[in-house]
Amino acid sequence: MSEYNKRISHIAQSLKSADAALVSSDISVTYLTGFEHSEGYVLIGKDVSYFLVDFRYAEAAQKLVKHMEVVVFSVVFDTINELLSSMNAKSVAIEASAVTLSSYKSFCDKLNAQVVDSDELSKAISELRLIKSPEEIVRLRKAQQIAEAAYTELLNDIKVGITEKEIAVRLEYLMKMKGAERVAFDLITVTGKKTSLPHGVPGDVKVQHGDFITFDIGAVYDGYHSDMTRTIAIGSASEQQREIYNIVLDAHLKAMAYVKAGVTGFDVDKVARDVITDAGYGKYFGHSTGHGVGLEIHEAPYAGPRSTDILCENMTVTIEPGIYLPDRFGVRIEDTVLITKEGSESFASIPKELIIL
Repeated sequence: MSEYNKRISHIAQSLKSADAALVSSDISVTYLTGFEHSEGYVLIGKDVSYFLVDFRYAEAAQKLVKHMEVVVFSVVFDTINELLSSMNAKSVAIEASAVTLSSYKSFCDKLNAQVVDSDELSKAISELRLIKSPEEIVRLRKAQQIAEAAYTELLNDIKVGITEKEIAVRLEYLMKMKGAERVAFDLITVTGKKTSLPHGVPGDVKVQHGDFITFDIGAVYDGYHSDMTRTIAIGSASEQQREIYNIVLDAHLKAMAYVKAGVTGFDVDKVARDVITDAGYGKYFGHSTGHGVGLEIHEAPYAGPRSTDILCENMTVTIEPGIYLPDRFGVRIEDTVLITKEGSESFASIPKELIIL
């Protein structure tokens, strides 16, 4: 049984309050079909499932999706109603957490079945997505390898006078040339005082001697994302820059050593946060320590001060503490890790010691 068949079967078995499930969010449809699309639906019954697409995607979907019947629609609700009738389905569950109010009203008005808006379907899909399959892990690992290879090559081009935008454009080019479908998010390649901005936007600022550069980067491979941050120095690093870098590195490494199956996201965050707080910089670490990575760049589980998520084997989570001194500089170090019974395995393989170019 393929990974997709297992997912469909799990959802079918989880249906308690409805005769069928209608999956409509792009991410969930991709997760259940392996096909990235727009304007498509997955309809799941107790023992049958359908992938509904319009003419634009028909040929590609029929070639790729073999684990369910591909149905081409012209008027989507007419087709869904025909299928619901053939399944003798009197009620249909929707993704309550992902459906807009407008879509919900359309479902209620146009479907010839009772619309069940409990969180049953959303919860079933979310629980599945938390635990990464062997196939997903392969894709995540490949996405990281692409980002690393591009980053490593890019370092040869970093010099005084190059702009943040030039770095970002070059990095995206290298990722795509090395096999990325696209970048995982708007790449963060900022320098100088802008490194104090956790999500700084690359601009026309030029790299200067003595600057830090923050690289928060990721690639997408077969739908799956990578996420990594490194901070480097140009020419030299001041005593304070080295101090802050080493504190962040210590926080990162201690959290990496702590994370494993059975611990909570809160506890992972606390390990990293305590290091930074004890060093006197707690107020300069304003974001969470980590988040899950997969089909989305930010997904469950989460590692933060309010997280109640319990980490389990084969979940993925980032470890990314940082210190950001306003109008001076910032440091962040990030790996995405795979949770194991005994600890974790980082998808990243490049060094974390301070590099001075």
